[in-house]
Amino acid sequence: MPVLMPSAEVPTIDISPLFGDDPNGKARVAQEINKACRGSGFFYASHHGVDVKLLQDVVNEFHRTMTDEEKHDLAINAYNKNNPHVRNGYYKAIKGKKAVESFCYLNPLFGDDHPMIKSETPMHEVNIWPDEDRHPRFRPFCEQYYKEMFRLSKGIMRGLALALGKPEHFFDAGLGEADTLSSVSLIRYPYLEDYPPVKTGPDGTKLSFEDHLDVSMITVLYQTQVQNLQVETVDGWQDLPTSEENFLVNCGTYMGHITNDYFPAPNHRVKFVNAERLSLPFFLNAGHNSVIEPFAPEGMDGKKLNPPVSYGEYLQHGLRALIVKNGQT
Repeated sequence: MPVLMPSAEVPTIDISPLFGDDPNGKARVAQEINKACRGSGFFYASHHGVDVKLLQDVVNEFHRTMTDEEKHDLAINAYNKNNPHVRNGYYKAIKGKKAVESFCYLNPLFGDDHPMIKSETPMHEVNIWPDEDRHPRFRPFCEQYYKEMFRLSKGIMRGLALALGKPEHFFDAGLGEADTLSSVSLIRYPYLEDYPPVKTGPDGTKLSFEDHLDVSMITVLYQTQVQNLQVETVDGWQDLPTSEENFLVNCGTYMGHITNDYFPAPNHRVKFVNAERLSLPFFLNAGHNSVIEPFAPEGMDGKKLNPPVSYGEYLQHGLRALIVKNGQT
C-alpha cells in the first residue's frame, strides 16, 4: 500500500551548496531535504545550473517536426513489432484512444561494445535516434543533457545521503556513469479539440495518468507551467505547485525500499488538462549489478529491514508492474 504523505507542501531548496566545499551549507540543505522527503515527498531544486529554456526549445522543436513515419520507425516494440527495443524509442499517440506521446532514451555510453549490451542483459539498449540531417541538434543536445542531469542527480543524492545520516558519497558506488540505467523521457501532452476518452479516479477527478509510485532511485522532473500533478496525503489528493525555473524532485520506490520507507516514494497522479505542455522526467537509476543494503535511518532502530535486491532485478520487475497497472504509455 502507498504511504500517505502528511502534507502537500513543496519547498524550493537551493541545492548549490551540495556542489561546493562548505559542510555547514551542505548540512543545511540536507535538513531541508529531510523535511521535504518526510513531508509531501516532493521539493523543487533551484540553482541547478541547467538551461531549461534551451531544453524546452529543443524538445518542442523535436515534437513539432517529427513526421508520422519517423515516429513509427522509432516506435518501441509495443507500437512497432519490427523494433526490439522496449525502453528506448518513440511512444506513440493513438488517434481516438491515447493523446500523450514521448521519446525515451538511455545511457549514451551504452554502445555495441558495452559488456551489458554484448550479453543482451535486459533493460540495456543502444539508443536509436531520429535522422540527424532532419534533426541536427537533437541527439547532441540529448546526450549532453543526459550528462548534465546525471551530474545534477548525483549531487542531489549527496544531499539525500547526508539527510539519512550517511557520508555524502554513500550512494556513489552504485551510480557509475558507465553503467547507470537512468533514462530521460520527453513527454508531450497536446491540446486537442476532440480529445480521446480520459480516465476518472475514484474521487471523480479526470486523469491523464492514474496514481503510481515512480520506479527509480529519484525522479528529477522539469515541466512547463501548467498545474497537473497531485500527491496523495492523509487529507486526500492535493495539488502540487508548478515552477517554470526549477526541477521537481521525489524519491522512487528503490529509495523507499532501502530506507524502509523513511523516505517513501510518494503516490502521485496526473490530472487531465487539455493544454499543450511538456513533462520531462529524468529517472535516476543505479547499475544493473548494484545492490544497496537496506538500512534503518535514525529513529527506526529495531525495525525489520527489507531484503537486499539488485537494481537490475528491481527495475525490470518495477517497470513491468507499472505497465500492467496503468497500461503502456
